[in-house]
Amino acid sequence: MADEKSEKDMEKRDEKSSQEEKNWDEKWRRDPVFAVSWACIFIWAGIVFLIDSLGFINTWTAGLDGDINAWSFIFMGAGVIVLLGVLFRLLVPEYKKPVTGNIILGLILILIGISIIFRGFRRGSDTDTGTDL
Repeated sequence: MADEKSEKDMEKRDEKSSQEEKNWDEKWRRDPVFAVSWACIFIWAGIVFLIDSLGFINTWTAGLDGDINAWSFIFMGAGVIVLLGVLFRLLVPEYKKPVTGNIILGLILILIGISIIFRGFRRGSDTDTGTDL
């Protein structure tokens, strides 16, 4: 009797986990814009880190007074990618969903990247004058 009950419990758990896997798989199939956006963000971050490790970011920003790092470019690029996903959702009716949250997220990411750049400029100008924060 106890063995039958434990077998039924195991069957229920297996059925529940397979339903969760189906729901997760269906979610990704129904919303490929989300999956592609995140893939593009990871690719963008990898490209920026590669460019930074090769020293190109320092070369490009050498004439600027400030410490500009890869994270500012990653945040701004991620924000742009999210906003491009919003634009795609607005233009293609099959993928239309509410986009207000994504617009806010994209703008926040861009603002974080810009604030990192300005903080680097402020820090760079403070070290030039010899003042400490």
